[in-house]
Amino acid sequence: MGITKNDYVPEDHNNADINTLLIHSDDILNNRIVNDVAPPINVTTTFRYSSNPDDWIPWADQTPEEKEKLLNHDFVYSRLSHPNNIRLEKNLNNIFDGYTTIYNSGLAAFNGIINYINPKQVFLPDCYHGIKSICKIWERNHGTKVYTNIDEIFNHLQEGDLVHIENPINPFGTVIDIKKYIDYAHSKKAFVVWDATFAPSPIICNHWDYDPDFILHSLTKYYAGHSDLLAGCIITKSSEIDTFLKNDRIYLGTNIGNLESFLLLRSLRSYELRVEKQSSNAKKVVEWLENNKTKFRGNLVKVSHAITQRKELAEKEQDTSFIDNLFNDDHTTPVFSLYLKDFYSCKTFITNLKYFQHATSLGGVESLVELRCLTDPNIDRNLIRVSIGCESAKDLINDIEQALNKI
Repeated sequence: MGITKNDYVPEDHNNADINTLLIHSDDILNNRIVNDVAPPINVTTTFRYSSNPDDWIPWADQTPEEKEKLLNHDFVYSRLSHPNNIRLEKNLNNIFDGYTTIYNSGLAAFNGIINYINPKQVFLPDCYHGIKSICKIWERNHGTKVYTNIDEIFNHLQEGDLVHIENPINPFGTVIDIKKYIDYAHSKKAFVVWDATFAPSPIICNHWDYDPDFILHSLTKYYAGHSDLLAGCIITKSSEIDTFLKNDRIYLGTNIGNLESFLLLRSLRSYELRVEKQSSNAKKVVEWLENNKTKFRGNLVKVSHAITQRKELAEKEQDTSFIDNLFNDDHTTPVFSLYLKDFYSCKTFITNLKYFQHATSLGGVESLVELRCLTDPNIDRNLIRVSIGCESAKDLINDIEQALNKI
C-alpha cells in the first residue's frame, strides 16, 4: 500500500462487467435527479434553496452530512457541483475502483493534486510538456525543486515529495519499469501520481495493481473519445483526500462544466468498444510498420512504441517483464511515434495522408498525426506522433504506406 489511506469500499454491482458498469453504474441517481433515460444537458449555474425556512441552516452550523447533502443532492451553485458532474463521479468511481474528483482539464487535475501535496521536490520522467510547465510555475512561485530525470529519486527523494510518472510516455508510446519507482518512492514515504492517460483504466491496464497513491487521467482523450470536450480527473483510495480535493476544487474554480459533463457521460457508454478497437488497430499498424520499415528507402527511421521497445529488449536478451505485465491480455497503447529522415520528409508524409488528420491531442475515434515539435519545444523535429482511431486497420495501413512512398 502507498502512503495514503485506503478506505474505499466498492459498490456491489453483482460482479457486472465493465461495459455494463459504464452504462448503468449511475442508474441509482435516475429518480433522485431526473428520470430521463439519457441524462439531460443542465445549463443552470445556480439552484433554488428549499422553500421550507426550517431547511435554511447556516453553513457554519451544518454537520458534514448536511454539507454533503447540500452539495451533492440539493445543489447550490454549479462551480461547487451540479447534477451531471455528480453522475460522472458516481460512474467513474465504479470504473476506476476509487474516489474520483473531476476537473475541467487534465492539467487542472494535476494542479489540484500538486496543490494538495504541496511538495518541496517534484520528480518527473519524460512526460507531457504541460505538466513540466506547471512544475516550473511552482518552482518560480514556491521554490519547489524540480528534477526532470526520474532516476534522481535514488539520490534526492525525501518524505512528502511528489513523484509524477507518465506511463506509457507521451509522445513515444514506450513504458518504464514503474513498479521499481513506486516501490522506492514509498520506501521514502513520498507520494506517487501515475498519469495513465495513454493506458486507460481498466481496459488497457489495472493501475491499482502497482499501488500508486493517485491516478491521473486526461479524460479529454480516451474517455471522451470524440475530440469535443476537455476534462481530467484524480483518483484516490482515501475518502479523506477525496474530500480535500473536492473542497479545493471549489476555490480553484476547476469543476467540469455542464455541457462537458453531458458529453462525457454520453462518451463513457461506448468507452470499452472504442478503446478495444483502437488498441487492436494500433497493434496491427505498429507491427506492420516494424515489419516493413526497410521498404521505404531509409525515410522511416524508427517506430517508437511498447511493441518495438519490447522487441529491441528481447533481441538484447534484456528483461521485458515490465512491458509484458503492464498491459491487460493482448492490449496495448493506441499511441506511438514515427521518426522520419528529416523535417521535410515529415511535411511530405503528413501532406499526403488521407485518413489521418493533422492535429494535436489524441484518443478520439478519428486517427490523428502531429508534427510534435509544433507544440512541444523539447521534441525532435523529425518525430510524428500518431493516435490510432476506430477506422479499419487495413485502410490506415494502406494510407500510411502510400504517404511514405510519396517521400
